[in-house]
Amino acid sequence: MEGKHSVDLASLINQNIDRNRFRTQNWEGSFSEYLDIARENPGVARNAYQRLYDAILAQGYEHYKLFKRDCVRYHFFSDQIDHGADAVFGLDFALMQLVDFLRSAAEGYGTDKRILLLHGPVGSAKSTIARMLKKGIEAYSRTEEGALYSFSWMLDDKCEVGAIEGNPSEAQKAHAFPSPMHQDPMMLVPKEARPDIEHALNETYQPEHHSGKIKIVGELDPFSRKIYDDLMLFYDGDWSKVIQHIRVRRLVLSEKDRVGIGTFQPKDEKNQDSTELTGDINYRKIAIYGSDSDPRAFNFDGELNIANRGICEFIEVLKLDVAFLYDLLGASQEHAIKPKKFAQTHIDEVILGHTNEPEYKRLQSNEMMEAFRDRTIKIDVPYNIRLEDEVRIYRKDFGPERIRNMHIAPHTIAVAAMWAVLTRLTPPKKAGLTLMQKMKLYNGKAIPGFTEDSVKELKEEAPREGMDGISPRYIQDKMSNALVSRQAIEEQMINPFMVLNALESGLDHHSLIDDEELRKQYRELLAVVREEYEDIIKGEVQRAISADEEAIKRLCSNYIENVRAYTQKETVENRYTGKAEEPDERLMRAIEEKIDIPESRKDDFRQEIMNYIGALSLDGKKFEYNTNARLHKALELKLFEDSRDTIKLKNLVSSVVDDETQEKIDIVKQRLIKNFGYNEASATDVLNYVASIFARGDSKSE
Repeated sequence: MEGKHSVDLASLINQNIDRNRFRTQNWEGSFSEYLDIARENPGVARNAYQRLYDAILAQGYEHYKLFKRDCVRYHFFSDQIDHGADAVFGLDFALMQLVDFLRSAAEGYGTDKRILLLHGPVGSAKSTIARMLKKGIEAYSRTEEGALYSFSWMLDDKCEVGAIEGNPSEAQKAHAFPSPMHQDPMMLVPKEARPDIEHALNETYQPEHHSGKIKIVGELDPFSRKIYDDLMLFYDGDWSKVIQHIRVRRLVLSEKDRVGIGTFQPKDEKNQDSTELTGDINYRKIAIYGSDSDPRAFNFDGELNIANRGICEFIEVLKLDVAFLYDLLGASQEHAIKPKKFAQTHIDEVILGHTNEPEYKRLQSNEMMEAFRDRTIKIDVPYNIRLEDEVRIYRKDFGPERIRNMHIAPHTIAVAAMWAVLTRLTPPKKAGLTLMQKMKLYNGKAIPGFTEDSVKELKEEAPREGMDGISPRYIQDKMSNALVSRQAIEEQMINPFMVLNALESGLDHHSLIDDEELRKQYRELLAVVREEYEDIIKGEVQRAISADEEAIKRLCSNYIENVRAYTQKETVENRYTGKAEEPDERLMRAIEEKIDIPESRKDDFRQEIMNYIGALSLDGKKFEYNTNARLHKALELKLFEDSRDTIKLKNLVSSVVDDETQEKIDIVKQRLIKNFGYNEASATDVLNYVASIFARGDSKSE
């Protein structure tokens, strides 16, 4: 029986299918119709580098400053296609280099004759960047701006030109034989006519993001060349009749269908064969065509063949056998490959490889590979060294939208990211600067005595920063372990200490750390992170205790009244006795000391506050307790100090708590839940832990 609110699933499917878009992406037409399209939109004849560069820029970008350098963040790498599934965080310097490489190639300045090599430590997102480039150009080819075309030969079922007599019948043009390397229909334009066609296209070609020109470069692949030559012979050199056998079609790049996007992965040396790159003989067709050198009896389906017009990725490229690397030399420099028994064949594709440091060092020490090194442009892809960007990596996997059935206590992800970043930083040479402070400076936090120039100097003195350290994969693995631990399942919660314990216990079994000294160093950094976390939660508990808005307003009003009287050398009326008294110096100093205002600077600070209030008044604005950040912090700390004795926070660690104290503690707990993202259990844990710190007498001030 049909339900009251039954849904027609078939109609839901149909609603999401855009038939007009399907027709557009599967357009077919004659060669002359294609020329009309090219005249209207010359960008259809772009080369692979121009197309990939435009695909990146089409998704937009933004400028910002980092380490006193102009930076560009390209939205392409935030993976808008799959809602951030492959988003790359924090590698903007490396990505800027990559896009600059593509820009130079799009302009035709020579980098189009190089292999792009992404080099970096394990887990630094090299594969993710390659995946984004492939995914992005595939999506771009589906848009109107990224449209590109290929062609098929229309012949009889045997692909025979000699069988045509007189005017070819429909049957003799009924079977489509696609260009095996998805070549551009412009390849069919005779060399003599190409300069005129290029000139006509470039007259109207106005690329938005670069100034590269349309160039018709290269020759037909061996299969198409044979058909073309046979037809030219048959029609006595009448090109217009040859072209009647051409059917142009819209080309949509697809990694799954092996159209314009190739991926090659090294295998066992005994199983490696260079035909995987450049194609192999089709032995079944030799019987039909009589020769293994007939291009119709050859499969042009190697990775370099099928990646024509797009991009070819080489996973762990330096693990390839030397014979494969020789193929890449010609593919990059001459844009040509050598299929077995055929002449050099033109290709138009971006060749991208990635490798880890050990393989790259081996390449540098191998004199036999000098030619390969000379044709390579290396881009370093380091680990993140900015905390904010590292946190974003883990929040993608362990954020509340992914982990719904378990509470992740505040700062859990941040402390794991903090430790990861600290392991990647070079100890600062500046006296008095700790590694933790260096990390905070990199993350944009202001530290007295350090300017933007200081941060730039710190960055410049450590050029290899980010090329060593703990991989994000290790953090992800240990966070996953913490999530499925018995304690987490019982409590339905994980907190920073559970994750830090998992990170520490895993160090003994970390496959990439074989140096005991390094393990010791990483454990010491875990202790640094624990100490920083304690300071963070002490600050949160302090703010939760002093979050009584009315109390902080009264304290602020009292302080300002005394400061006004002090600066104007007046008295203050006692609210209880009504008598005039001197300003309360003890109260003012108690607040000012909380933000390290020395006795020698108290007059200056008090005058600054009064000047600030006066300036606000002139602008028609009212001074509030939270208007001045420094004063606000001082008021909070003073109120916390006053409230701490009232609440008797230390009593939390005892088993007996009176009703009045419990009521106040419950209020603080609710503030932690509301303002800082805790739940009942994690708020209780944090209060107990901070209480134990104060019980030990550890009241280190901010």
